[in-house]
Amino acid sequence: MSCREPLIDRTEGPVTGAPARIAAIDAVRAVALLGILTINITGFWGPTLASFSPHLPRAEPGGDGWFLIAFVLFEGKMRALFTLLFGASMLLFIDAADRRGVWGPGLQARRLLWLALFGYAHYLLLWWGDILFPYALCGLCALLLCRAPALPVLVMGLVMFVISHGLDTIGAILGIAAEQAVLAGHGAAADRADEAAMMARIASSIADDRRILAAPFVAAVRLRLGTAPWLPFQTLGSTFTETLPLMLIGMALHRSGLWQGAWSRRALATMAAIGIGTGGALSLVLAWWMAAHDFPPRAMFAVFESLSALPHLAMALGYGAGFMLAWPVLAGTATGRVLAATGRTAFTNYLGTTMLMGAIFSGWGLGLGDGTGHSVPRGALPLFIPLGWAAMLAWPAWWLARHGQGPFEAAWRWLTWLGARQNSGKEPSG
Repeated sequence: MSCREPLIDRTEGPVTGAPARIAAIDAVRAVALLGILTINITGFWGPTLASFSPHLPRAEPGGDGWFLIAFVLFEGKMRALFTLLFGASMLLFIDAADRRGVWGPGLQARRLLWLALFGYAHYLLLWWGDILFPYALCGLCALLLCRAPALPVLVMGLVMFVISHGLDTIGAILGIAAEQAVLAGHGAAADRADEAAMMARIASSIADDRRILAAPFVAAVRLRLGTAPWLPFQTLGSTFTETLPLMLIGMALHRSGLWQGAWSRRALATMAAIGIGTGGALSLVLAWWMAAHDFPPRAMFAVFESLSALPHLAMALGYGAGFMLAWPVLAGTATGRVLAATGRTAFTNYLGTTMLMGAIFSGWGLGLGDGTGHSVPRGALPLFIPLGWAAMLAWPAWWLARHGQGPFEAAWRWLTWLGARQNSGKEPSG
């Protein structure tokens, strides 16, 4: 099968026209970015481990409910959708560069290396939760398959994803069983010692993160550099078997025509129903179990690192297909245009949101984060999400009408194309 052949039946015809095809992937990217903020808001407010449990660093009124809602609807799903789109965007850039007489994979590699530098600076200067650095390095690996046919790439991505998380799940279940025995008061001595050591590491991690969160800007940078300069590499190691397979799946789906409107409405509706239905049901079961067992810490780490991987992927695929099903209606509306513009400026919006939330929660800003002395309760965090959404949605259409690209997108493009030669045309955007 050619890398450009569709993987689905076209008997019912495409669901969008050419103008809508161009904007659709940007609009879906915007939806994913808005959803990611609903999860990242906790990471901006508190220590790293607060994202794993509503009882870390402490239980608060309203915290459990918001955590469970975010877990079922957004956690992992929006990041997975964004990663799928990242894989698709890599191919879009490569194809555009090829059309302009430049070796696309080579230019994309340079682009990813610049993204890695942006990502490390993002971590060092602003926030521990950067995803740009691991995305860049996983993207370099995915580049090896950028010319491969769609079907083998899809199979490779799915197999890698299922096997890696399946093996992790076996160990996770054993760890959860041991923890439950300890919490019930009849665990083995070694398991009790492991649980105590884990709680000590948790306390130490929370204390370190609180120092950084409460510190002035320069002091926070020094603390990150002095205490955890290799954290982006550790994040890469812990997310590699999720991020790379998702990028490969996203590349294959792009070649299949998903984001270009080549899938039939029946195919989109089927994927949306199965993905959201199956992934949502499994997420609800996990949410019920976590709440029923009072969010035990080892189990929470297992849920986030392995047990919820398949529900996340299923719902991400369902969300993406559902949005493409709705896109023909949205494409000509003000909502569709705003979303497309927001997605085109995703890089600037991602970094800009960190700056905005840092200014709200960090010690160098308003200091409303956990441990800063003026902390807002965890249950109030959803109130800040509309502010972030408004900041991401309000400016892109106006800016793009005047400048063509977002500020960070323009800088990234300039660095990528610096010194590159092309035979004709203009350099691709993105």
